[in-house]
Amino acid sequence: MSVRTLQDSESQHEDDRNMIPALNSSRRAPPRAWLWLVPAVFAVCARADEKYRPAPAPIPAILDSPAPPIVALGPGRDRMLLLQRVRHPSLVEVAAPWKGLAGLRINPLNNGPVATHRAVSLTLKTIADGRERKVILPPNSRLSLPVWSPDGTQFAFLRFGTREVELWAGEVSTGAARRVKGVVVNAAHGESFQWMPDSQHILTQTIPATREKTPPAEPKVPAGPAVQEAAGKLAPVRTFQDLLASAHDEELFRYFCTAQLAVVNVKTAAITPLGKPGIYSSFEPSPDGQHVLVSRLRRPFSYQLPASAFPRSVEVWDRTGRLEHLLANLPLAEEVPIGGVLPGPRHYHWRPTAPATLVWVEALDGGDPRKRVPHRDRVLALKAPFTADPAELAKTETRFNGLIWGQRNYVALLREYSASRRWTKTWLLNPDDPDEEPRLLWNLSSQDRYKDPGSPLLRPLPSGHRVMRVHENCIYLIGSGASPEGERPFLDRLDLKSLQTERLFQCDDLHHETVVALVADDASKVITRRESPGNPPNYFLRTLPGTNALALTAFPDPAPQLRGIRKQIVTYQRADGVPLSFTLYLPPDYKPGTRMPTVVWAYPREFSDADTAGQVSGTANRFTTFSGISHLFLLTQGYVVLDGVSMPVVGKDKTANDTFVEQVVASAKAAVDKAVELGVTDPDRIGVGGHSYGAFMTANLLAHSDLFRAGIARSGAYNRTLTPFGFQNERRTLWESPEVYLKMSPFMHADKVNEPLLLIHGQDDNNPGTFPVQSERLFQAVKGHGGVARLVLLPFESHNYEARESVEHTLAEMTAWFDKHVKNAAPRAPAATEPTPGRID
Repeated sequence: MSVRTLQDSESQHEDDRNMIPALNSSRRAPPRAWLWLVPAVFAVCARADEKYRPAPAPIPAILDSPAPPIVALGPGRDRMLLLQRVRHPSLVEVAAPWKGLAGLRINPLNNGPVATHRAVSLTLKTIADGRERKVILPPNSRLSLPVWSPDGTQFAFLRFGTREVELWAGEVSTGAARRVKGVVVNAAHGESFQWMPDSQHILTQTIPATREKTPPAEPKVPAGPAVQEAAGKLAPVRTFQDLLASAHDEELFRYFCTAQLAVVNVKTAAITPLGKPGIYSSFEPSPDGQHVLVSRLRRPFSYQLPASAFPRSVEVWDRTGRLEHLLANLPLAEEVPIGGVLPGPRHYHWRPTAPATLVWVEALDGGDPRKRVPHRDRVLALKAPFTADPAELAKTETRFNGLIWGQRNYVALLREYSASRRWTKTWLLNPDDPDEEPRLLWNLSSQDRYKDPGSPLLRPLPSGHRVMRVHENCIYLIGSGASPEGERPFLDRLDLKSLQTERLFQCDDLHHETVVALVADDASKVITRRESPGNPPNYFLRTLPGTNALALTAFPDPAPQLRGIRKQIVTYQRADGVPLSFTLYLPPDYKPGTRMPTVVWAYPREFSDADTAGQVSGTANRFTTFSGISHLFLLTQGYVVLDGVSMPVVGKDKTANDTFVEQVVASAKAAVDKAVELGVTDPDRIGVGGHSYGAFMTANLLAHSDLFRAGIARSGAYNRTLTPFGFQNERRTLWESPEVYLKMSPFMHADKVNEPLLLIHGQDDNNPGTFPVQSERLFQAVKGHGGVARLVLLPFESHNYEARESVEHTLAEMTAWFDKHVKNAAPRAPAATEPTPGRID
């Protein structure tokens, strides 16, 4: 498994200069950035003494309410692990030491990922009798998600110590867990550990015994200049953070990420090294346990791309670590066209239903989507001992998009995808007989929620590999059941011969209930997760057909003060006829007929056609709760909230953004008009906000319309010339479509931002494209043109904000901003208070 942690964002960190002198440049900006940052530094320093603000009641109490546990069902569906977590770590935790290397953020103290690990305790629950046993752990533990052994008798997890990452194993029979002695896990990069098929051993990355005691020291003076070259070949890259920048960075990357693979006996703690130390991005035991598929990074490392794009060798080893087969030496992925794939093997894995058969995908177009070819990809397979020529299992006309192996050898589902059409085809094929013609199972838009047939339910095999359930020549599908009335999740049975489906279960219209697992092979008993606006999510054992449901959990309501909130899905149309929707939230004390200050919160998305763009997303039947920096907290402060407001950008794949501004303005106007029509919104007191691409939208709405009194933009990008090789789903470069980049950039229209704008950004944002300089520059531009703006930079925070102090401060800032500039704003001129207010560019 990868190191799976409970976090809402990328990691945040601070250098510890006293403990590791070699890392004292962790938080410094690269020299080339200083010229960009100097004006912003002075602007920020003007208010550098401000302290964290408290948010108004009842926000702090809700933030401090207990988080519901995460449930991990055992492979036999007879037990579950309940993982308790803290909602928000402290700022001290978030400000832990870190080092950014090759797109990774590494904790140099314990050689793990920089993450605020929120899981703090484990409880083992037996489904039959409901008995619970708390797993005893050291105080103040921070844990990864647990992983069940294939036979369901044990579970394993990582415990993140101050100085080491520990491997722990638990016994289902006793509920006791213990550290596997002698194992120090290297969790800095790639997979951390996997169970072997025998359920007695774990394959993991460890710190090599031969590694230096301390990280390489940074030289007092460099050995020479930092040099990069362009070799005359196309190499478009998007913007990335935390890249390597020097020879010393390369050495630190090698030091922290080099690991020794080892097979560990969880009973005896015997450790058997496997192969030589290397930088491993993945490793997977074969179903028979006799081979291991590994992906190992090689030099040269890149200063422009993250580790995921570095050269690598894909190899098959035997149980002693001896090389059996070299699948590929893949080059640096810097010449991959925009929207393309790397030539050579990809999606390599073991076939789950064979002892040791290697499967992978290869591009037939060189990975270039611009080439006209009859087939883009092919799927190949090679059996042990890996000496024969590979067999071709299938070809795809468009790009390969997934392969789901069936429990029976004669069935698999292959999915292909056309990015230009946003179209998906799913084929039913017999992987044991390539001559048997594949059957087209589904052929539809990937954005068509109403026609979504669902996804196959999976089950674990004795080897631990997961496959699609097949029972009496049928598979089982679960889906959201999206419709114009909202979601009603379902369970279907699909006959593989007739391709006809039978509906076995569908949620009623008062709850939101999803099937999460089958207990009986024929689906006569299932486990569901059920919730409603007034009842928190809980798990039930349901007998089908019928209505009998036995409660398996009884998680309490964490915030009863939110029960008075009401919500409904509202549909309407844009001026050009595109159907739209939002979820209307009314505050607990709302009195019918009252027009209240309102917040519009949205995130734009691209669509190929108006029909799919207007489909309703979500449901009003989910449990009403929120945490973190959710804008829904504004409901507790006397605001109506329009959430998930449709902001479709409809058009052809390459040109939809030509009218981005016009479309988001038109969508916003339609939402405002509808809310005013409903009688819940005061047209003179409406604010708008969004996060990331929603922040980008917010700045554009303030620049190109007068629909709103103020805006809040969090962690956004506002100058598209700083993301010149594409952004979001835009595939054209700045040089191909300069007018689109300039038109879409609110930074270029800062002189038109004539409503107050609150900009919030994490100082350590490492999301591609949303560097903090984006908010700093827009703030300076708005300020320079006499606009009203406020810039808040949150120390140690990344793209989303995690620390308890940061979260409450963000909510305090949002509340104060809208209270001042929306709720309590002086009335505008009479002409501006019409249902369709103000200027629209």
